[in-house]
Amino acid sequence: MRTLGVAAVAVLAGLATFAHSSEAKAAGELTLCWAAWDPANALVELSKDFEKQTGTTMKFEFTPWPNFTDRILNELNSGGKLCDLLIGDSQWLGGSAENGYYVKLNDFFAKEGISMDDFAPATVYAYSTWPKGTPNYWALPAMGDANAWVYRKDWFAKPEIQAAFKEKTGRDLAPPKTWDELKEVAEFFQGREIDGNTVYGAAIFTERASEGITMGATSALYSYGFKYENTPGKYDMEGAVNSPDAIAGLEKYKEIYKCCTPPGYTDSYMGEGLDAFKSGQVAMMMNWFAFWPGLYKDENVGGDKIGFFVNPGQKVNASTLGGQGISVVANTDNMEGALAYIKWFAQADVQKKWWSLGGYACHNAVLNDPAFKDSQPFAADFLTAMGGVQDFWQEPAYASLLQAMQKRLHDYVVADQGTAKEALDKLIEDWTEVFEDEGKL
Repeated sequence: MRTLGVAAVAVLAGLATFAHSSEAKAAGELTLCWAAWDPANALVELSKDFEKQTGTTMKFEFTPWPNFTDRILNELNSGGKLCDLLIGDSQWLGGSAENGYYVKLNDFFAKEGISMDDFAPATVYAYSTWPKGTPNYWALPAMGDANAWVYRKDWFAKPEIQAAFKEKTGRDLAPPKTWDELKEVAEFFQGREIDGNTVYGAAIFTERASEGITMGATSALYSYGFKYENTPGKYDMEGAVNSPDAIAGLEKYKEIYKCCTPPGYTDSYMGEGLDAFKSGQVAMMMNWFAFWPGLYKDENVGGDKIGFFVNPGQKVNASTLGGQGISVVANTDNMEGALAYIKWFAQADVQKKWWSLGGYACHNAVLNDPAFKDSQPFAADFLTAMGGVQDFWQEPAYASLLQAMQKRLHDYVVADQGTAKEALDKLIEDWTEVFEDEGKL
């Protein structure tokens, strides 16, 4: 997840760091910064082994997602010493590398025998490299993630529901494999009474302020064939960003928003979707794989009541990438300890335990294990999704690029302004201006 507040663009203005971040740390102490969510709790448990093995005291600064980007980028820009280690979003790599916030890890990897070939290629590309695709590493893949779906398996299995769906559509009710099927299933459930309650079709992302609607809509756009450029690295966006397929994908996303979401669902992201699903409001929910372990254990909607499916295809099979890498902050006063943590975390046996505790390991020793697909009910879907992930711009100016897309998508999908083509045409104009300012056009 790459949550970006409105103020993210302004971090380069140099805001004050937090008072406690400049306090001297004790020798043998490390502070790891990340977002506050279930995987962070799993990392605390995992890190107890590092503490036992090294005698290092681990401290953690976990910030809620809506504030995570603003807080940490302000900290980095102001030269604060809060974080020795940082699990940061992939979009931060460009700016953090070019501004000297992260330690380049190539020499350390070579010295310690850490090979990027041991990690899934998509995660190395997205979470570690800058410039993209080059062998310049600024992070170790830490938390694989992608946008996916859960559904009420118990509702889908009801004989009367199955019969009604078959009568209406002529096909068997099953998790959708295309966006056309997803809309059909969502429309079927919208306003239906189940167990005495009125339910709705789907919870999707519509949030405007940070990244929500972009992360949601791109799940449809990528599946329809949307591309950021015709030629990678050339910023030639005309005919890619606004292609007929991209227009169709955005139109489909809006159709699902209009027909099949809960009332008032105009500014919703991860938390709102989880609330809607856990409270029994919706038949399906889009969200990140990171939340699946917790949902599966939920007393009300987990276990046999829940099912999972990868992001539907349409023209292609694709998923919006989430997840992060772990970096050493260049301003750390404990470089030796921070690098030792990276070396420890990169070990295959540590990665296996990371998966068992609820983290999404990116190590091939975990992902290529024949038993992996059956280790969790969502494990096979995770492998499928990570094989077709696509990511947002990782340019240093990503915040401006993202805010432009947030506006254009929200104006069209939620505020009902203009057409899909007009929204994407205007987005190209916005992005062209940003890249011109960057000297790249």
